[in-house]
Amino acid sequence: MIKPSPEIEAIVRRMSDTIRSHEVADLPHYFSNDEAVLYVGTAEDETWRGQILRDGISAHLAEVPDFTEEDVEIEAWEHGDVGWAFRQTTYRFADTGVSGKHRISFVFVMEQGRWKVIQHHISNPTSNLDKMGVEHRAFRDLLAAAEDEQLVVGLEGLSSIMFTDIANSTALAEAVGDRIWHGVLAEHLTAAEEIITLHGGRLVKSLGDGTMSAFPSARGAMSAALALQDSTVSQASEPPLSIRIGIHTGEVIATDDDYFGVVVNKAARIAASARPDETRVSDATRLMAGNAPDFGFSNRSEIPLKGLEGSHAVHVLEKQA
Repeated sequence: MIKPSPEIEAIVRRMSDTIRSHEVADLPHYFSNDEAVLYVGTAEDETWRGQILRDGISAHLAEVPDFTEEDVEIEAWEHGDVGWAFRQTTYRFADTGVSGKHRISFVFVMEQGRWKVIQHHISNPTSNLDKMGVEHRAFRDLLAAAEDEQLVVGLEGLSSIMFTDIANSTALAEAVGDRIWHGVLAEHLTAAEEIITLHGGRLVKSLGDGTMSAFPSARGAMSAALALQDSTVSQASEPPLSIRIGIHTGEVIATDDDYFGVVVNKAARIAASARPDETRVSDATRLMAGNAPDFGFSNRSEIPLKGLEGSHAVHVLEKQA
């Protein structure tokens, strides 16, 4: 059965982090030992196979100058001993100011209990009109037709969106290895979904080592957050985990399987601003709690949130004694 693969997603994320930080010495260990292993880059001569690839990949990627990335998207899947992933990002090189998109695909095979890359391909989008004088329209027309029928899209009224994220997940995964980390992560995500559902929420999607969920009430979201923090702290398995949680309340756009809008973006940014073992909520979520005796709030602060104008009031959520 084909299923999402948080383990492969985490591996892809770590590979990308090593390149961006120039800590590339261990990159050969990510690739298969089979002679069929293949790397295809964006330049005309960037095609390598087998031992040449394993011998040269660290030096090749060490030559990449400093760059930053935004709008990173990763999806990963597995089926038996085969897996694959797709990573898309917007890059900008510090020295030249050149920016653009990278689209990167990976094919994985299982070798001695570990996922290894058997094929790795990087591309930059190029207009078909510029390349061959034809602009493909088949998929564009298909998408336009789907948009005309628009599946159950509308304002959902007030919803509380909650994001969770495991702090220091890259370091933890490297310490215990991908196979053990996959088990720890699966256990954590299963427990998180149970808690979210128990408190009236809906797990919208898992995001590698985190989650996005939606609640019809702010109180339900905050109760779930407190329960998640308690559950994570008391988790018996190793390594011990710490999570960051962010919640924001407002009107969202909903489809059958996802939520969109500024509320979603703000909740994600609030979660990113939290410290390990900390839950932060927006001013709007705080107001929705009213005088509920189960919740305490401290450390009100005005902070900037990436991609959102101005400063934003956030509070640390605490369980009332």
